[in-house]
Amino acid sequence: MAFLSSGDQRRESAVGRTLFDFADQLGIRVPTSCGRQANCHECIVDVTCGMKALLPRGGSEEFLRGTYRLACQAVVVDDSVDVEFSPLIRRPRILTSSAAAESDIDAIVVRQGGIVFYDGEAIDEDRGRICGLAVDWGTTTVALELLDLETGICLWGSAFENPQRFGGSDVINRISYDGGAGHGELHKSAISTLNHEIKEICSALRMERLQIYEIVVVGNATMRDLFFGLDVQSIGQRPYKSRIEHEYLANRRTDTTLIELAYRLGVLAHPKARVYGAPLIASHVGADTAADLLATGIYCSTETSMLVDVGTNTEVVIAHQGRLVAASCPAGPAFESGLITYGMTGCDGAIEELTRNSQGWSYRTIGDVQPQGICGSGLIDLLAELRRAGMMTPKGVFSNKARLISIVPEEGITFSREDASNLAQAKAANYCGQYIVMRDCGVRPGDIKHLYLAGGFANYINARNAIDIGFLAPVAEERIVKVGNASLSGARQMLLSRRKRREIEEVVRSVEHIELESTSDFFELFVEGCQFKPMPAELGD
Repeated sequence: MAFLSSGDQRRESAVGRTLFDFADQLGIRVPTSCGRQANCHECIVDVTCGMKALLPRGGSEEFLRGTYRLACQAVVVDDSVDVEFSPLIRRPRILTSSAAAESDIDAIVVRQGGIVFYDGEAIDEDRGRICGLAVDWGTTTVALELLDLETGICLWGSAFENPQRFGGSDVINRISYDGGAGHGELHKSAISTLNHEIKEICSALRMERLQIYEIVVVGNATMRDLFFGLDVQSIGQRPYKSRIEHEYLANRRTDTTLIELAYRLGVLAHPKARVYGAPLIASHVGADTAADLLATGIYCSTETSMLVDVGTNTEVVIAHQGRLVAASCPAGPAFESGLITYGMTGCDGAIEELTRNSQGWSYRTIGDVQPQGICGSGLIDLLAELRRAGMMTPKGVFSNKARLISIVPEEGITFSREDASNLAQAKAANYCGQYIVMRDCGVRPGDIKHLYLAGGFANYINARNAIDIGFLAPVAEERIVKVGNASLSGARQMLLSRRKRREIEEVVRSVEHIELESTSDFFELFVEGCQFKPMPAELGD
């Protein structure tokens, strides 16, 4: 007898039934808008075990590869083999914004005398409420807020794993995917997923989607432009600039913002609602970093400050003596669940804290439930503890030449030499970004008065452990400020304030961009950064 399972739910397998049928039995939400006819391409699931028990892919699934299937088309043909699958959309833990009203509101959408206006243009009659969406479309995680545009109150906040990962775990793979037979599928996935979220929000709040009059989208250059359905191939080729940036540099446009009517993108909002794509900075340093700058305000500071937005693409920005210098670090997905055997995002069951004593490992999971894997903050703790205990060298070699270390024996959770190697390379990208930008500005770690740490799991990082393995520059811990999802906070400000929007559009013009790989000693620094040891307090020339 074989079983179908997802998470900790199991059902007996049966020939002739689809994975969608089993998802229904297991109580798992799998999105669809075509009635399971394979037209909408929304019901993608990841089959982690038992692919051979399923009917081979048909023509409607030709855009998929690897372990991904459409749940409505994946039919069980062999009930003697266990099958494990999971939907692409899971709900990670997020930092929710305050529900309090904003004091600085100058929204572009207002209502006067029973009429709703967008930038002075009458677009609708008063429906009782005017709302907007702030969206941070990250490579790994998407977060959004529904805001009342008159009070600034957050009416709804949510986050979910980016369902576009069937096209690859990082931006380079997604660019490649979108340039092939699957062209357009990533854009389609983004819009359909946002629409499902809008439907859920409207149902829960008992409101009309027609009361949503503006949407602000931030993300790196690839994620933002894919959302708008633009060609992203130029971002993956030297000089790694989007089509929009090329047009801006050629004086064919005045800035790098995007504005499109929601209905033209297929977004379920008011037909005359606009979708505003925040400005890009340069190359892979995109609209999410612009939003970070707005949220932290480091461009206004007279003190030396550094922003590190940790993610699949980590961004580093330093404000020093009137300069703003930025770089993008291709860290990859290792600290956000990719390439690590038991890695996972910050969902229930993820080990987020790890310590070691004479008795072995102790840990804490998100949701205080049984451990299923280890998320980014837990992986940083794990690496630091392995070094302190002498169980791993700076080069990631385990003691006694072991290839595997047991972390939670009762759950079979282990950590391998290959896992350590993948984390070393991800850490090295973060290391190089901080090192090179500091050096370019003539700044030492000790000169930094404020280190703003942003990003999905960054708020939960143990700063001392991160410094000890070289993940963060050795800045005094009391100077480290965890700012949570600053990209979403910045998007929120752009949605609520026309003045803030114009301000950041001007600020991004002044940012100097460093292409890390063009730095003469980049590869030497990368090799050094692969070691699990602190960054030096004095940087070389």
